[in-house]
Amino acid sequence: MSSSSSPSSLSSSSLASFSSHTSSHPLAPYGWDADWESEFAPYAARGLVAGRVVRVDRGQCDVVTADGTVRADTEFVTPRDPLKVVCTGDWVAVDADGADPRYVQAYLPRRTSFVRSTSSKRSEGQVLAANVDHSIIAVPLAAELDLARIERFLALGWESGGQPVVVLTKADLVPDAVTLAHLVEDVETAAPGVQVLTVSSATGEGVDVLAAVVSGGTSVLLGQSGAGKSTLANALAGADIMEVQAIRDVDGKGRHTTTTRNLILLPGGGVLIDTPGLRGVGLWDAEAGVGQVFSEIEELAGGCRFHDCAHAAEPGCAVLAAVEDGTLTERRLDSYRKLIRENQRIVAKTDVRARAEMRRQWRLRGAEGRAALDIKRGRLR
Repeated sequence: MSSSSSPSSLSSSSLASFSSHTSSHPLAPYGWDADWESEFAPYAARGLVAGRVVRVDRGQCDVVTADGTVRADTEFVTPRDPLKVVCTGDWVAVDADGADPRYVQAYLPRRTSFVRSTSSKRSEGQVLAANVDHSIIAVPLAAELDLARIERFLALGWESGGQPVVVLTKADLVPDAVTLAHLVEDVETAAPGVQVLTVSSATGEGVDVLAAVVSGGTSVLLGQSGAGKSTLANALAGADIMEVQAIRDVDGKGRHTTTTRNLILLPGGGVLIDTPGLRGVGLWDAEAGVGQVFSEIEELAGGCRFHDCAHAAEPGCAVLAAVEDGTLTERRLDSYRKLIRENQRIVAKTDVRARAEMRRQWRLRGAEGRAALDIKRGRLR
């Protein structure tokens, strides 16, 4: 195919040939398709080689190409913006064989990316994985469920553009089926519209179901330390490719076993990006993701008397009415408020207009609060 061709401009017979070519491409198991080939055409014309980043480590990365895995330097694509650094899962253009050293010259525009805010005071974003179709959130049943943490992961998962899936690991440690059913129900309530699976890597329970889910694309495996991610990655890969350490009996937690983000080709189809355990999961401009996680609250908010209702003490608040009649839990509303406030703060730190709007809202609500207090005290009629 010439560099000026694209799938949309080909005849039906040529399109069939084009699709057949990309499906038989050595990188097809890693997600290479006709659209990626079209995006890469200008780089192919320059003699560069296509590949997918399977690991990044200190300015170097491993890139799987049609001719095998190569080591390349990312010096030419290391901008000041941390959201634009080369990341595991990126499709890149690297120097042809013979260049020494080989460099990543560019990466193709990302279809999706899983981004969190760093714990630094500069509030920078960090891309954990690029071009993901599923965000697999591993939650261990060896410890008490933290529903608020699950909701936080889900908000980032929805915002990434991929489909979140919650996997409750270590199901063999739950004493009985009734208890397990209650735990699943609690998570399903906190994760509307999200598939919730129970898995035991020790017994193999549920692994085949999860393997079928992840076989259709790229999945990123997320969770805190001790969630059983490395064991789960090994179960999906059918081999002990990730180091595993025993959990502590005291609290059911483990130590970090994965120290870098690695892209793994799965035997049943699809690829998996395993990540280190995440201590902090800060939001990064995830307003839409938060709204998706708390879709029932967003729907209730449409019935509030005031369009900018904060669901705190306003009259005619449909959300507070739902809490009062028991259709919405106080815990769920508290979690929603917390994530909304956090997201507003992180956006305000990076967006001058958002910061000004936040201050305006604070002043407006402060004035409304003072007026309401005056009325209550009989100062105004």
